Amino acid sequence: MSFSLPAPRALLFDLDGTLADTAPDLAAAVNKMRFDRGLEPSPFDRLRPLASAGARGLIGAAFGIGPGDSQYEDMRQEFLDNYAAAIADHTTLFDGITSLLDAIDSLGLTWGIVTNKPALYTDALVPQIGLAHAACVISGDTTPHAKPHPEPLFEAARRLKLVPTACWYVGDDLRDIDAGKAAGMPTIAAGWGYC
Repeated sequence: MSFSLPAPRALLFDLDGTLADTAPDLAAAVNKMRFDRGLEPSPFDRLRPLASAGARGLIGAAFGIGPGDSQYEDMRQEFLDNYAAAIADHTTLFDGITSLLDAIDSLGLTWGIVTNKPALYTDALVPQIGLAHAACVISGDTTPHAKPHPEPLFEAARRLKLVPTACWYVGDDLRDIDAGKAAGMPTIAAGWGYC
């Protein structure tokens, strides 16, 4: 059985776990919280798979609490403050990403970023890791809905002046796959990511 997809005019990528390995800095942010409380760090191997889940997943793994717990909102803000203070200390692009983006550029295609990371952090991180030349950057709070809702992908297509079906979306989390499918975009799972 064979099938073919129409060639894309643009490729859109998730950020955390797809373009960039942000897990070291995200894990460090939650482990600083543990250190400040006199606790041993949570093992990186336990935290890494939860990097795409952000504060909710990492605080849950490190402290066993989640939204609805009385301490959660204060801990979430502490985590975000820690992350903002060291957002690109150990974050790198995954192997091969620079070559991939160069190849996309050389083909005359456009590429952009669609992430659930809030703009405050996306806007700080993207230029520090060499992704400032993205044709569009859509953050988790750019539209009223975050992924898995398709609206962030629709917004990226609008900014690129393309119909959604002219874009392919690449992500590492089920939310990415669900969002891409809901937007009608050919969707690719990044097997090197966190999920």
